[in-house]
Amino acid sequence: MSHVKVREGRGSFPPSLLALVIIPALLAFLPAAYVVMRGAEAGWAGTVAELLRPETGRLLWNTTVLAVSVTLVAAALALAAAWCTERLAVPGRDVLRVVASLPLAMPAFVSSYAWASLGETFQGMAGAVVILAFATMPLIYLPVVAALRGVDLGFEEVSRSLGRGRWRTFYEVILPQIAPALGGGALLVSSHMLAEFGALSFLQVETFTTAIFTQYDVQFDNAAAAQLSAVLMVLCVPLAFGEMSLRHGKRFSRVGRGNARALPPLDIGRWQYAVHAGFGLFALLSVGVPFATLAYWLGRGTSLGLGMEHVLPALVGSLSYALPGGLVTTLLALPLVLASIRLRGPLVTFAERMPFIIHGLPGLVIALTLVFFAIRYTPWLYQSPVLVIVAYAMLFLPLAQSSIRASAELAPPEIEDVARTLGRKPLAAFIAVTLPSLMPGIGAGLALTVLELMRELTATLLLAPSGVTTLATEFWSYTNDRSYAAAAPFALLLVLVSGVPVYIFTLRSIGPARPPLAAVPRAQDHLIAGEV
Repeated sequence: MSHVKVREGRGSFPPSLLALVIIPALLAFLPAAYVVMRGAEAGWAGTVAELLRPETGRLLWNTTVLAVSVTLVAAALALAAAWCTERLAVPGRDVLRVVASLPLAMPAFVSSYAWASLGETFQGMAGAVVILAFATMPLIYLPVVAALRGVDLGFEEVSRSLGRGRWRTFYEVILPQIAPALGGGALLVSSHMLAEFGALSFLQVETFTTAIFTQYDVQFDNAAAAQLSAVLMVLCVPLAFGEMSLRHGKRFSRVGRGNARALPPLDIGRWQYAVHAGFGLFALLSVGVPFATLAYWLGRGTSLGLGMEHVLPALVGSLSYALPGGLVTTLLALPLVLASIRLRGPLVTFAERMPFIIHGLPGLVIALTLVFFAIRYTPWLYQSPVLVIVAYAMLFLPLAQSSIRASAELAPPEIEDVARTLGRKPLAAFIAVTLPSLMPGIGAGLALTVLELMRELTATLLLAPSGVTTLATEFWSYTNDRSYAAAAPFALLLVLVSGVPVYIFTLRSIGPARPPLAAVPRAQDHLIAGEV
C-alpha cells in the first residue's frame, strides 16, 4: 500500500477499513475481466469486423443520443425544480418537493409499459427520452436540493453586494458550488441509460444493451455480446472520470458554523401559478398516466386474475433479496467513499471509479460474469441467494456511494483528529464522531439501493434459484406474453411497495427546511463537553 497516502487536511483513515476497499474493487473488476476474455474469443480480426459493422455504428448513435438527451433533459428539469422549491416563494413548497420525488416510486419499465400500451405514438427515441427523463429526474433533483441547502450564503451575499445580478451570481457563485451534486446525479442517470433494458424493450428503441441481450438470448454469440459490452465500458470511462473532475481539489466540510442566516425566498408574483402548472404537468406525465393505464388494465383486461396466486410469493421474493442486497451494497460502499475522500493514489482512484464504469453494463452481463466464475471456481455458489446479492452489489454500488459521499464530504475530519488526541484509537474515533454524521447518507443510500433492487430484472432472471420469483420478474413474464391485465397487479404492488423507500429517501435527502445553524448542535460541542 505504499502508493496509497492520506490526503493533506482530510484526516486519518482507519487501517482496519482499508482491507474492505479491496472487496468491492475486486467485484467491479470481475465483469471487466469477463468482457475482455469473452471478446478475445473472436480474435483481433473478428473484433475489428464486429466494431466496424454499420449496425454497431447505429447502436452507438442510438445509445449516445439516448444517454446524452435523457441526462440533459433530466438535469434541466431537476435544476429548475430544485430552484423553485428552495429559492422561490411558491405556496405549498413541501408538496412540490414530494411531487418532484414521485417518479422514484414508478419503475421506468412500468412507466414505459404503460405509455407503450397506449399505442406506437409514444414509442421510439423521442418518447423514450421524455419518459426516461421524467423517471430519472429525482436522481439529480435530490442531491441538487441538498447542495442548494448547503451553499454558503455568504458568498452569494458578497456577490450581490458587488453589483452582480441574480443570473450572474447564479452562474459564477451558486452553480460552481452545486456542480458536484449536479454532476454526480447526471453520472448516475447517464450510466443507467447505457445499461437500461426493460424500458427500451417496451419503447422499441435499440441500443447496445438491447443488442447484447439479443446476442446472448437469441443468437448465443458470447463473443459479439462481449465486444458490445466493452464499448459500453469505454463509454462509461469519460463519464466516471469527468464527474470526478468536478470536485477535484474541492473541500465541502467546515468546522465553523458558517452563515447562520437563510435568504428569504424570492417573490415571483403571478408566476407562481406557472410553477404550480409545471409541477402538475410533471406529476401527470410521470405518474398520473402510468397509474391510469394500470387502472385501465385492471378493469378491462381479459387476462385479469391470471397468476394472482403468485403475487404473495413474488412480494416475499422481492423483499427477501432487496433488503439484504441493499444492506450489503451500502456496507461495501462506505469504505470506498471514505477512502476516496481521505486517501490518494492510483489504487484508490481505480477502486472508487470502477463501480461507476461497471454501472453502465447491463445486468445480464453481470449475471453471466458471476455464472462464468462461479461454475469454474465456486460451484457451490451457483443458483444460491448469495450470488444474487453479490450481483446486486456489483450493479448498484454507485447509488450507495453517491448518497454516502454527500454526507461524508460535509463531515469535518478535524473533529475525528480531536477525538484521537483524547485517547481514542482511529476506528473508535471514527465510530464515535464521524459515523453519526454519515448516518443520513447511509440511510438514504440504503433506501435508494433497496428501491432499485426491488425492480431489478435481468440479473434476477438469470441468477435467482429455481422457483424464486420477484414482482419485477413476474411482471416481465406476463408482459412478454401480452397479458397486460395479469401483469398490472404486480406492477401496482411494485409501485406501492417502492413508495416506502421513496418516503425514507425523500425524508432523509430533503426533510424540512434547514434551521439556523446556531440551533444545530455540533460535534465539537460534544467534544468540548467531554462526551467523546
